[in-house]
Amino acid sequence: MRRLADSLRVEPMSLYHHVANKDAILDDMVDVVFREIQLPPTGAEWKRAMRDRAASAREALRRHPWAISLMQSRPTLGRQRCGTTTRSSAACATRDSPSSWPPTAISAIDGYLYGFTMQELNLPFSTPEETAAMAVTFLDQFPAEEYPHLAELTTKHVLVPGYDYGDEFEFGLDLILDGLERAHTPRKKTSRSIGRPARWSEHA
Repeated sequence: MRRLADSLRVEPMSLYHHVANKDAILDDMVDVVFREIQLPPTGAEWKRAMRDRAASAREALRRHPWAISLMQSRPTLGRQRCGTTTRSSAACATRDSPSSWPPTAISAIDGYLYGFTMQELNLPFSTPEETAAMAVTFLDQFPAEEYPHLAELTTKHVLVPGYDYGDEFEFGLDLILDGLERAHTPRKKTSRSIGRPARWSEHA
């Protein structure tokens, strides 16, 4: 609180006219980020709703690199965060969404969202030029004859003009959404369904 007061050039005690304590400030900071996430409209197709929501959340998190670690550590939920979670759950309860949507579905989507964005924010490069320079460095350090798969990935993927690591996000997100859809698409039971966890096999 003292550091914040120094930054604002006010007396520390004056802050308490506006906020209760440090925890209240941190919770409000998290809510600001959630307020920037565009939520799906009522009745939207569930996969499109989840895809658009994840894309908007990623952009908000990229604007606030400090947010992921803070939002995961807060023991309380702000009003905006609760509203975002409620609207997201409602989007998964539309008539075209999989029946008996598992509670872990949104967790799986958000786990990928947070993990990818955190990795993206911590990469040692941010522009195509920096990415290419880093890839060349990798090739110099790891000879192709010793690491053929790494060399192939680097030359045929990373060094392709216009490559942007951020473009990988939608590919991974679609894998999760398609997997959730397949796991809940009714089909005949086969021997392959034996041994699946109950919450998945009961929809097979």
